Amino acid sequence: MSPGVGQFTRPRVMGIVNVTPDSFSDGGLHLDPAAALEKARRLIAEGADLLDIGGESTRPGAEPVAADLETERTAPLITAIRAESDIPISIDTMKPEVARAAVAAGATMWNDVTALSYAPDSLQTAAALACEVVLMHMQGEPRTMQHAPAYADPAGEVTAWLADRAQAAIAAGVARERLLLDPGIGFGKHLTRHNLPLLRDLRQLVGLGYPVLLGVSRKAFVSALDPAAKSPQDRLGGSLAAALWGAQAGVAVLRVHDVRETVQALKVWAAIAGPDRR
Repeated sequence: MSPGVGQFTRPRVMGIVNVTPDSFSDGGLHLDPAAALEKARRLIAEGADLLDIGGESTRPGAEPVAADLETERTAPLITAIRAESDIPISIDTMKPEVARAAVAAGATMWNDVTALSYAPDSLQTAAALACEVVLMHMQGEPRTMQHAPAYADPAGEVTAWLADRAQAAIAAGVARERLLLDPGIGFGKHLTRHNLPLLRDLRQLVGLGYPVLLGVSRKAFVSALDPAAKSPQDRLGGSLAAALWGAQAGVAVLRVHDVRETVQALKVWAAIAGPDRR
């Protein structure tokens, strides 16, 4: 696995660089290549252990982006980051062709919100690329995923579904040790009825034995609990609380917008938790 993912007892911090016009939190801020590269540099300086580069928004209601445009947004940025740093880089895409271009440019991880189910050749492509792969749970697809999602047992159903997808990936030739699982907080889940039980029972997913990636940064469930947090930028406190809950549950990676603040929170948490936390 990439340095800093599976072999540490505290979570690694994945900094987000969205090269999109419409991402829910930072859409349009880093479309300019120079601005995107500067954002990546800043996240590295703030203590990010790895970076996640995205060229297509997966927020609720997001419209699809053509693969060539998504590649145009992401591959040059990955090349530019790789020229300056050996930090592990993830490509956040559901499209195999975008993943191939990203890995050719220097990415070391494929972060797929569809858990390699988007295209007929997704599983085979992941096996051929031999990079790390994040399998995320999502009920539905981005344009419609928040239209009445339903679960009887959120944690149990998500854990079982991801276990099945992991087995499918392994059967296709993806090495087990290269897999990470993501419960997909906010992806086809009611703000509180589903996200909170899923977080509460994260140890079920951790118990499968795969590294778990958790993305709770600036998610809307924070505003559902604190209506005064009207914008994504107002959700830092709730994001940190959920991130530390995930750390306590044993997640391996935290995907975040606010790297410096998360790194600081983890340092304090690790110091309180004891010398076995690094």
